[in-house]
Amino acid sequence: MYHYEPESKKQSMQWKHLSSLASKKFKTQASAGKVMLTIFWDVNGPILVHFQEKGQTVISAQYSDMLVNELKPSIRLKHQGLISKKVLLLHNNSRHHTAVHTVDTLRALKFEVLKHPPYSPDLLPSDFHLFGPLKEHLRGQKFADDKEIMEKVQSWLKAMPKSFFLEGICKLVDRCTKCVAKQGDCVEK
Repeated sequence: MYHYEPESKKQSMQWKHLSSLASKKFKTQASAGKVMLTIFWDVNGPILVHFQEKGQTVISAQYSDMLVNELKPSIRLKHQGLISKKVLLLHNNSRHHTAVHTVDTLRALKFEVLKHPPYSPDLLPSDFHLFGPLKEHLRGQKFADDKEIMEKVQSWLKAMPKSFFLEGICKLVDRCTKCVAKQGDCVEK
């Protein structure tokens, strides 16, 4: 999540009065800060929202620690009784998801990972359903620091109705069905 998400191409093409342009100074500036967001969600909404510490990258050991010390307790808290049932995760194929340490941790937790075909970003509901609307909501706003953007993200997630998350899972099922019908080809919409 960036401290500033510039206006979209469509927004920038909108006609503006010359006086609104005169007040703007066009100069280069340092790139906006950013915060890495990891989110686990289901049909009921967010289960765990985790912001990465500044300057750290996601590696298998940290991700595994998050699964054990944050995700599992969050599932227990939000879905009492369901942790004894099967937990399914849909990951992309990034290295920290497929590393031996992570795979061993998932096995120990008895979490099942759904197979994700390589080069299929259209099958990740966080990419096609969650992050798009979130970025659109944040577009054009400038945030002074990490805390401010984290609060804005949290408030947006809380404001989303339960039906939004259910719709994302339903879209995933629909896209997977179409993908199988197309024998693995991408499904745009």
